[in-house]
Amino acid sequence: MTTPAYQQMIFVNLPVENLDASKKFFTELGYAINPQFSDDNAASVVISDTIVAMLLTKAFYSTFTKKEIADASKTSEVLIALSAESRAKVDELVDRALALGGSPSGQTQDMGFMYGRSFDDLDGHTWEVVWMDPSALQG
Repeated sequence: MTTPAYQQMIFVNLPVENLDASKKFFTELGYAINPQFSDDNAASVVISDTIVAMLLTKAFYSTFTKKEIADASKTSEVLIALSAESRAKVDELVDRALALGGSPSGQTQDMGFMYGRSFDDLDGHTWEVVWMDPSALQG
């Protein structure tokens, strides 16, 4: 029996204005909160086995940096891109985000083999959701 290869993870730390509202937004998008790494200052949003969004109150976030915290509703700080298993799943996730109070961000990108849409969450962080035809990746 062989040991499985190490899977590197990504933890995206995002400052939020209202932790409870942000937790509600992401759980209603279909993601789970990991209570082991959540408290009154932070919520661990499990996107997948290898992707976690850490939602941090601005006061708590400021303990990790000496830099000014960007107002993501006015300044682009990061573009977070997530893959989706189909075009329909892209639309499903973005439409749900918009229905939950997110805002449209950018134009729909449809290149045939690749399809994507974006939304801004409650704090203005931009999330891109993209599907790419697997056969296009096979060269």
